[in-house]
Amino acid sequence: MSSPDLDTVYEFLITTSRGLDELLLEELGEICPERMFRTHPGQVVFEGSLKDAYQICLWSRLANRVLLKVSEGKIDSAEDLYNIVSKVQWSTHFSVENTFVIDFTGTNRTINNTQFGALKIKDAIVDQFSEMFEQRPSVSKSAADIRIQGRVHRDTASIYVNLSGRSLHQRYYRQNTGQAPLKEHLACAMLMRSGWTKSPEKTLYDPMCGSGTIAIEAAMIARKMAPGLKRENWGFYGWLQHDQDLWESVKNDALAGQIEAKGLIFANDNDKRVLNHAKQNADSADVFNAIRFFNSDATKLQLDSEAGFIVSNPPYGERLSELTELLPVFQDWGMHLKQHFAGWKMSLLTSNRDLFRQLKFVANKQYKMMNGPLECVLVNYHLDEKNCEIRESQSINNDFANRLAKNLKKMQRWIKQQNTDCYRIYDADLPDFNVAIDKYSDWLVVQEYAAPKDVPEQKARKRLHEVLITLPSVTGISADKIVLKTRKQQKGSAQYQKVAQKKQQLIVHENGAKFIVNLTDYLDTGLFLDHRSTRLKIQQMARNKTVLNLFAYTGSVSVHAGLGGARSVTTVDMSKTYIDWAKENIKLNQLTNANEFVQADCLTWLSQHQQQYDLIFIDPPSFSNSKRMSDTWDVQRDYLKLISDASKCLTEQGTIVFSNNLRSFKLDEQAVQNQGFAVKDITRETIPEDFKRNTKIHHCWILNKITSEMKEINSQ
Repeated sequence: MSSPDLDTVYEFLITTSRGLDELLLEELGEICPERMFRTHPGQVVFEGSLKDAYQICLWSRLANRVLLKVSEGKIDSAEDLYNIVSKVQWSTHFSVENTFVIDFTGTNRTINNTQFGALKIKDAIVDQFSEMFEQRPSVSKSAADIRIQGRVHRDTASIYVNLSGRSLHQRYYRQNTGQAPLKEHLACAMLMRSGWTKSPEKTLYDPMCGSGTIAIEAAMIARKMAPGLKRENWGFYGWLQHDQDLWESVKNDALAGQIEAKGLIFANDNDKRVLNHAKQNADSADVFNAIRFFNSDATKLQLDSEAGFIVSNPPYGERLSELTELLPVFQDWGMHLKQHFAGWKMSLLTSNRDLFRQLKFVANKQYKMMNGPLECVLVNYHLDEKNCEIRESQSINNDFANRLAKNLKKMQRWIKQQNTDCYRIYDADLPDFNVAIDKYSDWLVVQEYAAPKDVPEQKARKRLHEVLITLPSVTGISADKIVLKTRKQQKGSAQYQKVAQKKQQLIVHENGAKFIVNLTDYLDTGLFLDHRSTRLKIQQMARNKTVLNLFAYTGSVSVHAGLGGARSVTTVDMSKTYIDWAKENIKLNQLTNANEFVQADCLTWLSQHQQQYDLIFIDPPSFSNSKRMSDTWDVQRDYLKLISDASKCLTEQGTIVFSNNLRSFKLDEQAVQNQGFAVKDITRETIPEDFKRNTKIHHCWILNKITSEMKEINSQ
């Protein structure tokens, strides 16, 4: 490799995450104090020596990449990009035996596709090598010797040699991580913004450390360890102008400058498995002895230390199901901090600023940062006397709390009269609190409806937080027994898909029946509460009847038919999960009548079925395009064909109970009568008292087959 003149001046581009460019500018000024830097969003540009580039590669805790500019020009066509690349004498940067790869970022009206831009650069490079050596270098996307980067901004294209290689945030000490690990350079930005890096002799504490990134980066700062020392492969290793002697000198100076950490660094996590990952990572980074690890609950852990800095990346509650658990945790944590961490300074990162309101602290500074794709904010607090003042807790008093309390008081007598422990207590009564709340024994299920488009997302989320905070105090049900779901229109097999894996099963009671419900793992719980009265009617109609339950879901209608004394019950559903669930419900109720279970597409099965039944219950989905079905299903379009097929499986004096939950559904009574049925709308009597706010929650009809005797009487 040829060594360049040490006085050669290059133009460099140093990249970082959006929002960190000012911090990076400050850091680079300390690494290369003799250089002049200028910033652009997410990047810093300067002119300097090769030694400057090596120093930044080794020492920058905030940079992602160090790029050396080799060409630049205006582009009005793709051919202009080709010519800009062709101006570079590529054989002075790498040889024909080397492999290379092109990274490309940015688009404009000329280069509107990054893959096309990368291809144009590649063509220019290999064409030049082919002309000079009649041989072309190979492209390697996974392990290239050298990386070339093309960047387009407006009408300018710039070409760079990537000296750092893979992103500098990768320190190569991570053995394992927890969920959503914090990037190393972002952890350093948090430490810098907190103020701790100006006083590294002060105590640092991460109460929710996860895989330990913040504590490890802090220990490396305290020991003056260059963050790039663990890296084995650099972008400049395949670059012909790399100066190995100079590089070794820079590394040796870094090794010689390391010191012992003076301050205390504490890292805690309540997950023992994740904490073990943090310990392994700290050991790999050679800072294990500089950190004291705790496996404890952050809302209870106290430290024997003078006031210092709390810097942490606590869970954000990105998944709505996590909010019910996190909101009370943050409330308890805030109280604990007030009592035991007075005088400390605290910096917390979140993408959910509203969650921090539960801490009951006033922030004194906040900074926007990107954590991967998430827009986050780092919030700084000083736990001074005013912030640590503990005020008497005031009873929750808001519109939602008042309405819910009113509902519960109004329902008190009705609930005592009901033979059930599962019912609805709130159904979007107030427009600003757009949720439904169902009680299942001593649990609550909160279903958040999609907010109207004119309601800002932040406002909707804040209202949801109010609901989750209010529920325990008004209902007496603890936060750990509140389940949150998001309701939206489901198509195809979406209703069958799992949304969690907690397996939180519960047995509930209804009019003499017992049902297994799963409150967490599926969008629906296994029991449609609005059909409570419908199921009771089936029970009353089923005595000595042969019953067919189509689109049976978890078999709740089959259970009531059995309790009503049906001779036999046939349960049909497309999902094996729900057929197995139905079997468990039948077993739970110790039903001894003849039961048959069929896993099949109800539509196809019914059209081919020959057996007849006295009572058929049909409650199809509004729409389905499941792959398990031979065709799409639309209840408004296809219900007459369904009823016709069911009619062929009905005894001479048989009855169909037909229901669906499409709000706009219209039954053509004349068309149904033409199929030989007497039609009776029983919708109003099948909607229970707790669902009366929404009279279109479902529709229901009884279709009695008109016998030959009835036809004769009607014709007379």
